[in-house]
Amino acid sequence: MLQVSDLHAYYGKSHVLHGVDLQIQPGEIVALLGRNGSGRSTTAKAIMGMVDCTGSIRWNAQETLGKKTYEIAYAGIGYVPESRDIFPALTVHQNLLLGQKRQRKKPRWSFDDMYRMFPRLKEREHTPAGVMSGGEQQMLTLCRTLMGEPELIIIDEPTEGLAPKIVELVAHYLTELRKHGLSVLLIEQKLTIAMEISNRCLVMGHGHIVFDGTPAALRENSAIRQEWLEV
Repeated sequence: MLQVSDLHAYYGKSHVLHGVDLQIQPGEIVALLGRNGSGRSTTAKAIMGMVDCTGSIRWNAQETLGKKTYEIAYAGIGYVPESRDIFPALTVHQNLLLGQKRQRKKPRWSFDDMYRMFPRLKEREHTPAGVMSGGEQQMLTLCRTLMGEPELIIIDEPTEGLAPKIVELVAHYLTELRKHGLSVLLIEQKLTIAMEISNRCLVMGHGHIVFDGTPAALRENSAIRQEWLEV
């Protein structure tokens, strides 16, 4: 489905990613873990065509390296950035409307689906998104991305700054997405949540992948955790 090979990324003269290799299969949740500055967010942006990079990024057997971000999104990869990037002056419903992809076939997700998943959004349907709480904005950004009919969603730090109950809710619905056949690349610092819901864990350090295995294997590998994850 997604195959990243020998990926190098740059911010000007700064070389951030150093030969990243990763793959994601259909219906799989993969957690990308690591300390701040390890290159996790840059990996997401590179996949979405938002930074200068070299190597290979193949999506459904098609090379996407060099394509525009909107072309990658239209091909079926959704992106939920850490900054959320809602349209603050627009209502919840208008934000969701902007996420829709024009297509002839019946969409997988509808407004009713979004409001059923997150009833709080239904309550705030006509509220400007900018006045909502951080948790509500996170729900909105996730739902807006789903309205674009992605097959893979890249989510950067979805639980950052959220209350524990909202964290549990986000984790629950990421698992629900997998039941619908979607794949998820989850960039997360909360190891408990990431290891509970993911099929595989990738650990990143200094711009490359230093571990690729199951959550159980990561729990048993104290050396990797101590060197690359624990403070």
